[in-house]
Amino acid sequence: MENQGKKMLESARGLIIKTAKSMGLPSSTVDRLVEPEMAHEFAFEVRMDNGDKKVFKGWRIQHNSALGPYKGGIRFHHDTVREEVQALATLMSIKCAVAGLPYGGGKGGVKVDPKKLSKTELERVSRGFIGKIAPYIGENIDVPAPDVNTNPTIMAWMLDEYQKINKGQKSPSVLTGKPIPLGGSLGRTEATGRGGVITLMALLKKMKKSSKGMTVAIQGFGNVGYYFAKLASEEGFKVVAISDSKSGAYDKTGINLEKALKTKKEKGTVVYGKAITNSDLLELPVDILVPAALENVINSQNMTKIKAKIIVEMANGPTTEEAYEYLAKKGTIVVPDVLANAGGVTVSYLEWVQGKAGYWWSEKEVNEKLKIMMEKALDDIWKKVIIKKIPLKQAAFETGIERIVAALV
Repeated sequence: MENQGKKMLESARGLIIKTAKSMGLPSSTVDRLVEPEMAHEFAFEVRMDNGDKKVFKGWRIQHNSALGPYKGGIRFHHDTVREEVQALATLMSIKCAVAGLPYGGGKGGVKVDPKKLSKTELERVSRGFIGKIAPYIGENIDVPAPDVNTNPTIMAWMLDEYQKINKGQKSPSVLTGKPIPLGGSLGRTEATGRGGVITLMALLKKMKKSSKGMTVAIQGFGNVGYYFAKLASEEGFKVVAISDSKSGAYDKTGINLEKALKTKKEKGTVVYGKAITNSDLLELPVDILVPAALENVINSQNMTKIKAKIIVEMANGPTTEEAYEYLAKKGTIVVPDVLANAGGVTVSYLEWVQGKAGYWWSEKEVNEKLKIMMEKALDDIWKKVIIKKIPLKQAAFETGIERIVAALV
């Protein structure tokens, strides 16, 4: 995974450097765009249920704060490495700028397999991690959120620990993605998937195309992939393939998502129609491909076999730089992760605003605000696509970089 993390960091930095240079920015500005402002790396000890003590490695990378407080999730994964966390923090800076949010980019991670921990051990790891970064975060400094293998329950433990460390200080907006009773926002669970579908619908409208009957293959059937599939189906798309980490399913007539979800819950994996692999799914003859799981899955090994005309990057960094260059020249439209999956951080921003104001909106109000913000983000980027005749991904990065640079002092 270390090599994967390095590749992801190289891709993120490479995209920014290439875009910034094409914009004529000086090398000193380029350096500020790629180098993190702060990088916290640490180890912390946790008591296990059997009485033994175990040391875990953790990171919080604070990439850029020109536009506002650092913002980004915390992931718990056995393959987490510093390079991956730095790459994700870098992309968060661009993503927040693209989405028009008053945030910079940050990311956190712990090298741990949460599936091997009991609930009490997971709680101790969560509290141990937040204890290390507590001096460096705050609602106007750095606002963490859930990411891979973290959830509202973990955010609740972290918030409680943060408040204990700060002697009971009530700061509900120091973390987002919290349970509703602790100041979480309605609509947050579906937000990333919903934002992706809103963006795709807005793009098709720009292209004067209808969603009705367009075929979709989605790699990843977790929270993001499931809600993307569900909401896309409601908009008339035909989801013909889905997959999780263990297996995949293909049905050219369309997949019944509720049945697929039921079998996943019962059997621990997707079982429906024709069984396919994750690799097979990426190469299917569909209109739209949605990588919603892992990074670097579209790469030099399979890029010539990708048949979809539109790729919606719902995962972070699912396309390597080499593969992107090839697909862009081929005419494939890549809706970049910094735009496509910004629905999650946008509703995190809305949660932050609600917490600071002490006033919470209905789910309908949250979804309406999300739709307005995602459509505006695409509008701003699309203008650049039309005027400069450049690919969507390049236009998105130029837009994000312009906004960050304008705020640098």
